[in-house]
Amino acid sequence: MTNREAIIQNYIDGYNQFNIDQMVKDFDINVVFENVQNGETNLVLNGLSEFRQQAETAKAYFSERTQTITAITHLEHTTEVDIQYVATLGMDFPNGLQKGQILQLSGKSIFEFQGNTITRLTDIS
Repeated sequence: MTNREAIIQNYIDGYNQFNIDQMVKDFDINVVFENVQNGETNLVLNGLSEFRQQAETAKAYFSERTQTITAITHLEHTTEVDIQYVATLGMDFPNGLQKGQILQLSGKSIFEFQGNTITRLTDIS
């Protein structure tokens, strides 16, 4: 399970540093990404190229961002990670959020593995 933890930490380090190559290093080419907010799925990406494209776009959303792992639970094919998230907005948003505002959230990321490869990532907040 420590291998999974190293893979997940690599992903989070890449995320925090806006380093997409590092983020996707252990992703399967057919990775599925799902974002769930308030119980509703608001984004589904199929495949590495869709994920990369969204990750590039999202870089402009924040001037800084930090995910910190607060707990890890290993199951047979998945690892659930509780996350504390702090980000400074890098632009104004249509919903009224303003550039420079700080977001603080807690959530969960569920990483699904096949061997040492991430095949699915679900972010829940």
